[in-house]
Formats: sequence, C-alpha cells, structure tokens
Amino acid sequence: MQSGKIESFKELSQFTNLKDFNNHIEQWMIEVKKEFTKSELAALKRLIRFSAKIAGVCHAKIGTVVSATHEKDGMGISRSTFKRMVGKAKQLGLLAVHETERKNGSQSANVYVFHRFEPPNQQQLNHPKSIDPFKTSNIKKNKRTNDSNDIQSQDNLPSANANQEKPLDASFVNDRIPKEFTNLVKYFFDDAKKIEEFWKLVKISALKNKNEGDILETGIHSFKMLISKIKRKQVNSIFGYFYGILNKNFKALYHRELADTYWNS
Repeated sequence: MQSGKIESFKELSQFTNLKDFNNHIEQWMIEVKKEFTKSELAALKRLIRFSAKIAGVCHAKIGTVVSATHEKDGMGISRSTFKRMVGKAKQLGLLAVHETERKNGSQSANVYVFHRFEPPNQQQLNHPKSIDPFKTSNIKKNKRTNDSNDIQSQDNLPSANANQEKPLDASFVNDRIPKEFTNLVKYFFDDAKKIEEFWKLVKISALKNKNEGDILETGIHSFKMLISKIKRKQVNSIFGYFYGILNKNFKALYHRELADTYWNS
C-alpha cells in the first residue's frame, strides 16, 4: 500500500461519522478493556484519538503516537508497549494494520484501521416473549422445553404468520426515547419493542427510587452492566436482571444525592 495523506485512506473507514466510530469503540471497550494493561490502554486510547480525522483510520508513526502519550496523557508509554497493544488489538479483532511504503520502496508508517463492533449472536441474547420484568427468578429447564415444543408444533402454520411476527427494528422506536439509549441498545437488540421495554424499566425504577433528574446516564450505565453479565453467562432473565441493576444503581444515586444535600445544607 502506497503511503500518502490520511485523506487517501478514507475508503478504509468502516464508520459513517465520528459519532458512529465512538459508539462502536464504546462497545469494544465493554468487551475487551480487561484484556489490556493500564499502559496498553493508554496507548490504545491515544491511537483512537489519532483516528478521528477519518473515523476509525490512523496513519501515523509509532513514535508520534508514543510521544503524544508523554506530552498529553501524563502517562508515557514505550514503543514496545504500543506494539504489544497493537498485537492484542489485532488478535481480538479490534483493528487491522496495513503496511505502507514510500515511492522509493522504503517502509513508511502503518495504517491502523478499526473494525466495527459485531454484537454477540442475537439468538444467545434473546429473552422469552412473556416475562415479568419485576421477577429475577431463573427460567427453568422445562419451560425451555415447552417453548421448543411450541415452536415445533407451529411448523405447519402459513408462512404469512412469519411476516406478522417479524419484529420492527430500532428505526421504529418511539421518538420520546433518548437516541443515545436507542443507539446503544440496538447493537444488541435491534428490536423496537424490546428497546422501548428497556427504557420503560429505566423510568419505572427511577420513579420507584425517587430519582427525578437526568435518568439517561444511569440507564445507559445499567445496560452496559447487563451486557457484561450476559457475556459472562450470568443472566437468565434479561428484563428481570436489568431491573435489578437499575434499582441498585438508582438507589445508590438517591443516597449520594441525599448525603450531598445534608452536607451542603
């Protein structure tokens, strides 16, 4: 690949804009952050910042990125740390590295291309159609067996029913639901009904725990916690578990605000 200005690598970008890139990086961090050391994370975050002009693409010398961590991050890293970070990121599927050369054939700076985050198998994340969001009890084995039998017994239904039951995607979500919340949830549940149910639980929990302010931040944080638990296979009832996380977080927020009011009075 021929070396050149960053604009010449625009076609390598996998993102529509910088916001799209940041959203995917946020999902990647939930998944892979624990795989990196503190210094490797500093290297990765600096590389991400260098990938802003063309969303998800960086064409810079290793020395340039390393120097920036010393000058701007307050935590300088070494070249070897940067290379270890890149090796891990490649192995995890986070980015690809393309070597470039100058017109005279000598090696130039690499091009680093971040990949879009691909959510886990949707089938693994789907929850039962009928579930009480306020119960955190486990889904029993015989329930799963009955569901499976029900599906098999419907094999002979007219194909038109399949179209009727096909869920609407995230573009059909009610406009009253914050876009930031929708954009996060749709990477895992691209289903308007489910997204609206998740947000409904956020509002219910906030009201229950006397939180009348900005509930979006707590809702997003709680959903990230849910996804982390799902990936560790610690969740049986997705809505129930999410509601439990929300209650815990909103309750903690309420007590913090109460303490602040007391000490500032």
